[in-house]
Amino acid sequence: MSEHVSETSQTDEHLETLEDGPDVTAEAAPEVAEPTSEPADSSLPEEEDLDDAQDDADETGSDDEQPTRPGRRDRLEQEGEIAADYLEELLEITDLDGDLDMDVEGDRATVSIVGANLPQLIGEQGEVLEALQELTRLAVYRETGERSRLMLDVSGHRAERRAALEEQAATIVAQVRETGERASLEPMSPFERKVVHDVVSAAGLVSESEGAEPRRYVVVLPAS
Repeated sequence: MSEHVSETSQTDEHLETLEDGPDVTAEAAPEVAEPTSEPADSSLPEEEDLDDAQDDADETGSDDEQPTRPGRRDRLEQEGEIAADYLEELLEITDLDGDLDMDVEGDRATVSIVGANLPQLIGEQGEVLEALQELTRLAVYRETGERSRLMLDVSGHRAERRAALEEQAATIVAQVRETGERASLEPMSPFERKVVHDVVSAAGLVSESEGAEPRRYVVVLPAS
């Protein structure tokens, strides 16, 4: 990614890639074969490329023109089931407790490991959770042949982080409105930046992402 990339909130979010140092090894997780056609760690598309247009295209045409395919929600539920099977096997291998909750939120499948405190699957700054989410998405890709935007949570970590970020973003929005000057937040993961962008957009202001991973951060701009 080039230095000092700036873009609006609608084109910001990138598929979360593995951070340096996630402590998830091949021995600790079920084996996931990488796609043979292209490397998994560098060729996954940006999240904004996985938009509704592709899903709409999947539904076009008559039965005579193309095979019948499951609807969007059915496909997302299938993603959740595949992910849950993968994670259940991982928990068994690592001898960790936890229950699995599956749901569909908007255009994403969501899977949560609940019922146990599992800091070893989260990491100090959530880096292990990011890596585990990527591995789970690859497991889904192996089974379906389609890119996944599945969201994984462990022990409510993302839910708690989302609430804290929404409060922080609201404070920054109020500051920018009062001073009329742009304000920058600390470097964040793609998931965290997306939460901030959503809050800023709902408040009627504009935000951009600047810098390069892993130091990419959100800038909130005053109303023009």
